[in-house]
Amino acid sequence: MTEPNGIGAAGKDTVAPFSADVSRNRGYLYTTNASLSSRYANERMTTATLTQANLRDKRLIDIGCGDGTFTVELFDRAQPKNMAAIDPSAEAIQIAQEKKGQREIEFLANGAYDLPWKADSFDIAYIRAVLHHLERPIDALREAFRLAPLVIVIEPNGYNAGLKALEKLSHYHIEHEEKSYAPSRLDRWVVMLGGVITSRQWIGFVPMFCPDWLARILKALEPIVERVPVFNRLCCAQYVFTACRPVRSEKST
Repeated sequence: MTEPNGIGAAGKDTVAPFSADVSRNRGYLYTTNASLSSRYANERMTTATLTQANLRDKRLIDIGCGDGTFTVELFDRAQPKNMAAIDPSAEAIQIAQEKKGQREIEFLANGAYDLPWKADSFDIAYIRAVLHHLERPIDALREAFRLAPLVIVIEPNGYNAGLKALEKLSHYHIEHEEKSYAPSRLDRWVVMLGGVITSRQWIGFVPMFCPDWLARILKALEPIVERVPVFNRLCCAQYVFTACRPVRSEKST
């Protein structure tokens, strides 16, 4: 996810691989006809989200919603008051519109840096596996804090050596420019923006794209890996944190 037109700072269309996925599959590879490993990984991210904050009856924005699969899922399971969701891929947003049915979700094709809502239009901003795709992730975090006093972020765990290897070797990871940040770096960005980390956890032990037999083994081991200090930081697949910003004064709005 980058600028609204999908062109990053280097002049490359970074949204194109995701739009191509939508055109080929009527959704992303990890949502439409998803493998067992993708289902395991995404379900763990959703359950982790639901433990980070009470979303019921809240105004919620999903920044980088993709084809809307997990936006709709979160809406159904968390029961927010209303929900908005943005993504720079017009093709993905079209699929998302088809998925929402009668739900109170507003989908919009837009980048993450300049969103068309006033400050504090939402109670919670949700950024799921998006920052590592952006040319300007700090600006996206800043915009999230402008829109909501509480931000929930899920990112690939940059401490995981296996994940770093996949970023260099996997065709999918290379084509989609997948990368990961060290959690300490993400934490510093929050502090730099005046935010405070209120909760954090390392989750998941199943890679998105791996054989079913391996996915079942890793899923069985997942609860153990997540509970062991230090080991979870080095081996879990995702870093999840919630951050709040100081109370905004009227002058700053």
